[in-house]
Amino acid sequence: MRGVIGGFALCAVSLLTLAPQVAAQQRPFGTLREKAVLQQAWLESRLKTVLPAVMRRHGVDAWVIPMREYNHDPMFSSLVAPETFAARRRTIYVFFDKCAAGGRVDPGDGSCVERIALGGTSQGGLYDARRAMAAVDAGAEARQAELVGAEQWNALKSVLEERNPRKVAINVSRNFAFSDGLTAGERDGMSEALGPTWTSRFTSNDALALDFIATRLPEEAEFYAKLQELVWTLTQRMFSNEAITPGVTKTGDLVWWWRQQVNDLGLGTWFQPSISVQRRGVSAAQLGADPVIQRGDVLHCDVGITALGLNTDTQHNAYVLLEGETAPPAGLQRALRNANRLQDITMEELRPGRSGNAILAASLSRMRAEGLNGTLYSHPIGMHGHGAGALIGRWDAQEGTGPQGEPLVIPNMWYSIELQVTTPVPEWGNQPVRMAQEEDAIIGPDGRTRWALRRQSNLFLVR
Repeated sequence: MRGVIGGFALCAVSLLTLAPQVAAQQRPFGTLREKAVLQQAWLESRLKTVLPAVMRRHGVDAWVIPMREYNHDPMFSSLVAPETFAARRRTIYVFFDKCAAGGRVDPGDGSCVERIALGGTSQGGLYDARRAMAAVDAGAEARQAELVGAEQWNALKSVLEERNPRKVAINVSRNFAFSDGLTAGERDGMSEALGPTWTSRFTSNDALALDFIATRLPEEAEFYAKLQELVWTLTQRMFSNEAITPGVTKTGDLVWWWRQQVNDLGLGTWFQPSISVQRRGVSAAQLGADPVIQRGDVLHCDVGITALGLNTDTQHNAYVLLEGETAPPAGLQRALRNANRLQDITMEELRPGRSGNAILAASLSRMRAEGLNGTLYSHPIGMHGHGAGALIGRWDAQEGTGPQGEPLVIPNMWYSIELQVTTPVPEWGNQPVRMAQEEDAIIGPDGRTRWALRRQSNLFLVR
């Protein structure tokens, strides 16, 4: 028994010795603390540059965003530091453009817009946190009682009276969840407390919240390329003999392989991944819900990763080689090229100043003129997987998406170019094969669109 215990002790010491090395390998973007420092820098930059520009663009003097603990405005994650997990009882964020109110030009350094938090904290010194009690020691900011009930609304009224804004933006929308964060209860309480003088100045604008949430920084785009590289590494590993043994591995095994890999890296995902199979001479119904992967199958994945508050959305395709094969059938390669062509068309049509519905119509018109049979259902991405901004179709709405497709694309926003093209494959007896692809793209400050990393132009091969 002593020998066994000694062996366990030695093993434990070895594991402790190895732990830092193993942990370092499993943290592709650093420790939690290191990632938080980067996120805080992004938040500061966005509040100083993006926020003033969005308010100026939409002619808003003041923007009031109240919310309660666990009932957050969708803008919450775009407004707070990485150490803040929830609003503090009630928190009211107030933004006031003092330069616009005075008819002055914004110098672009963030000094024009006052950032006030009624309740909650200063988010690392980025807000003027106002409370009912004075701080009594260095740690009081995080512990002292928040303003509650009528006190908070009265504090808001005082802030507005001091500044006398002409327009007070509130987040109310019938078309976009991202722009509809003001709950009925908060609106009623605020309106009652402020009275008709201020409620008459309330204004809502769908694009205000959409544009702020959607706009990304060049620094974020630089990180996003690294995140995309990780996605590609994982999809290629998943669609290889590392994860797949033909005739044994099921699609459900790959779903949980992905989840486990992402979890082990200290990252997350915003949706359950999916793996699907297309097989010569076999329908989807015949394959069933969790088929065993066989040689000759076409594989498809839809996967995502969440890291540092940003999300990816990717669809890649693979082919399981038959015995003796060294490459996929030419018909399958052509099917992928056809999907690539619709990607090219969409990227050419995606540019600032155009609505999602206009981009959809133009892209599909060109697609049909080239004899392709596909559908387009792309969406913004960033702080949210299905992000703020105009939809470019849905799989079941190829004629347009109504109001949800009407916002205009803006510079510095990201899109998931999601689509599919179906092509008859001669080697499969002209059986239609659906090549669904999804890659994330970046619209730069110059309005030009590029892939965040690259797009798939060759099927991954499982040997």
